[in-house]
Amino acid sequence: MTDVRYGHVWRSIGPTPRPATTAEEVPVVVAGAGPVGLAMALDLGRRGHRVTVLTRLDYIAGGSKAICFSKRSLDIMDRLGVGDRMVEKGVTWNVGKVFWKDRADPVYQFDLLPVKDQKRPAFINLQQYYVEEYLVDALAALPNVDIRWGHEIRGVAPRDEGVAIEVGTPEGDYAIDAGWLIACDGNRSPIRTMLGLDFEGRVFEDNFLIADIRISEDRPAERWFWFDPPFNPGKSALFHRQPDDVWRLDFQLGWNVDREECLRDENVERYIRAMLGPDVAFEKEWYSIYTFQCRRMARFVHGRVLFAGDSAHLVSPFGARGCNGGFADIDNLGWKLDLVLGGADPALLESYNEEAIVTADENILNSTRSTDFLTPKSSVSEAFRDAVLELAAEHGFARPIVNSGRLSTAISYPDSSLNTPDDDAWDGGIAPGSPAIDAPLGNGWLLGGLGDRFVLLRAGGGESPPEGIDILELDDAPIALARYGLGAGGAYLIRPDHYVAARWHRADAAKIARALARANRGC
Repeated sequence: MTDVRYGHVWRSIGPTPRPATTAEEVPVVVAGAGPVGLAMALDLGRRGHRVTVLTRLDYIAGGSKAICFSKRSLDIMDRLGVGDRMVEKGVTWNVGKVFWKDRADPVYQFDLLPVKDQKRPAFINLQQYYVEEYLVDALAALPNVDIRWGHEIRGVAPRDEGVAIEVGTPEGDYAIDAGWLIACDGNRSPIRTMLGLDFEGRVFEDNFLIADIRISEDRPAERWFWFDPPFNPGKSALFHRQPDDVWRLDFQLGWNVDREECLRDENVERYIRAMLGPDVAFEKEWYSIYTFQCRRMARFVHGRVLFAGDSAHLVSPFGARGCNGGFADIDNLGWKLDLVLGGADPALLESYNEEAIVTADENILNSTRSTDFLTPKSSVSEAFRDAVLELAAEHGFARPIVNSGRLSTAISYPDSSLNTPDDDAWDGGIAPGSPAIDAPLGNGWLLGGLGDRFVLLRAGGGESPPEGIDILELDDAPIALARYGLGAGGAYLIRPDHYVAARWHRADAAKIARALARANRGC
């Protein structure tokens, strides 16, 4: 029977039968079938590896979870083959408005239109259960990936060359001897607990109410945020559109609240009608309460156990850095583990720990700053925030200081050990350790031509690169040439996760070979 302890059912699947053998060997086990775990399995599965996904649920859960997906995440999903479905279903939005007190006009408005001439928008809104459904459908086409629904990990014992895993099912227990275990099992990660590991960081003394409701009114697809509105005085609120006429309303509650009382339908309805008006017709989708946390593990790599997504790090939802940060993890980890599974030195995975922590720390920093601005904890902090909001209505210099959630963007690794530093000065272009930027290329797009391998972006020909590198010529792509600052004889080495590993005004085979060896550190 489907267990709905963890949220209502979006798509029922049913438990997977227990394998015939009570002990088996599996190269890679992914724990968790949320969007991060499924994307991790899809990445490795598309590279030809045998992957087993274990999840205690036997359904795709509904409820109030991630909804905002950044351009960087859409680029990653394109590489995994599900980007089109996400964008077709999602709500594309560009405009955000910030309101203060009872003022009818916003004190600040921003436009998130991305750099022009790129395939994907800056953001879409799409319920997490759709993303999971699309990933599950994509995995169904891969015979080398096995999703086991209703299979709960109950024991983990790391070994020098693998991980012993105890799995429980309604039909009885069994054991797996895994080469690698990737923990994508959420913010309360049982695997993290089993290994005696913990988070470090900060829990904010505040609670927020999410009300996902269905309304049929024609309202703009914009992000509206209020500081100290009359319908929630002294606190904040958010209003955001999703597909299927579903809207997300978010209300700050304060710290010492009775959660059960706050979630009663009649009490939630009071907030909704205060925001939208007394006569608005709506249907309840899902109500929940959450507390801000900005924390992470000290390390994400523990021998043969690798952590990604919420199991490794947590941020507040304002800024949409949670699931997007998790997708950044699997994008970074996938190609490196692929090389290790192919015979590379496992030391290469230390660069995952190094770079994923940079991403997590940047997200935590931005999330913490947003939370401090949203919920000032002293009279001085509140006075500063209100002064900024007052000035923002009339003065442009104050608007960048307004912080209702700095929205997720791709994060660079300028000090990564995999980078090859520039050997001469550049005026423009994209520095090593930064993500590649899209541009038109023939009848398609540059990022689509990169695939999931090392690629040499080249202008004006040159020497043949080392084996294992494909070439993408940019001679007939003027926007790309300008964006990358390339002239004749110049080149970029792009990693499989579409980050710049090295660049040269004048590339030769020896330079490329050295940069490739450095980017494959440990091979």
